[in-house]
Amino acid sequence: MSHPRAGLALALGSAVSFGLSGALARPLLESGWSAGTVSMFRIAIAGLAVLPFGLSALRGRWSLLRANAGTLLLYGLVAVTVAQFCYFSAVRHMEVAPALLIEFTAPATVVAWMWLRHGQRPGRVTFLGAAIAVLGLVLVLDLLSGADLSTAGVLWALAAMVGCTTHFVVSGDTTNGLPPLTLAAGGFVVATVALATLGLTGLLPMATASEQVTYAGTSVSPWVVLVTLGLVTAALPYTLGIAAARHLGSRLASFVALSEVVAGVLWAIVLLGEVPRPVQVLGGVLILTGVVAVKLGERSIRTVDPLPV
Repeated sequence: MSHPRAGLALALGSAVSFGLSGALARPLLESGWSAGTVSMFRIAIAGLAVLPFGLSALRGRWSLLRANAGTLLLYGLVAVTVAQFCYFSAVRHMEVAPALLIEFTAPATVVAWMWLRHGQRPGRVTFLGAAIAVLGLVLVLDLLSGADLSTAGVLWALAAMVGCTTHFVVSGDTTNGLPPLTLAAGGFVVATVALATLGLTGLLPMATASEQVTYAGTSVSPWVVLVTLGLVTAALPYTLGIAAARHLGSRLASFVALSEVVAGVLWAIVLLGEVPRPVQVLGGVLILTGVVAVKLGERSIRTVDPLPV
């Protein structure tokens, strides 16, 4: 059963938690940790935390794992591995805010996918809401003043967008019967195995560093940061995000997740001392306005014949 209010609360909680990851990870990456290492430890820790609950949620229905093996592989390899590794790689080449902006073109991709694949043609209000939200993101990230964008960073962020889109689409699929906790746990296990295999074969650089990292003038052990990344910015938000998509649907959940960018800016203020300008505050208001418009536009969606794929 769909519960929009509960779904909205879950989606916002997921966005706030996800938004913390960039501000936490960047000092680690700058101190010598590789994106592959940070991603692997983050996902592995999240997997250890969620796996017992994911198995319990099956309630003995082990056939669901066999029936949805392809879904779990897709989610783990693309929605988790690609999204996280590519985002951290983007952050290593560019500022957190522009990287988030590029990654969060994903909601528009979700709308296009649902239209082309499932025939769910968005109405004018949805298009208007999407445009308002994008404008809000531009203002929040203060790109109008001219951001220094790295080509490598942009490409990594676009790849992260593909992973982000897959997360919303797969999470919103209520037909496979997989409990949200099981999907999250399965994704973490697949992603951990994939990253560890790439690291052991030497295809993915795995570098670490022992020096402490600093946030808001306070130095902490990198291992404390990794545990926080795993539990607070992975296990919690992925689980909340999947549950939110089940209540809201892929399209609306992806647009509510735009608030992750606002959360990311706020976390940057607290941890990195980056204070937003008034124009960025205006952008946050526009993002919320766009999300409301998308919700209203849900009522005017028309179903047309989907395109074959």
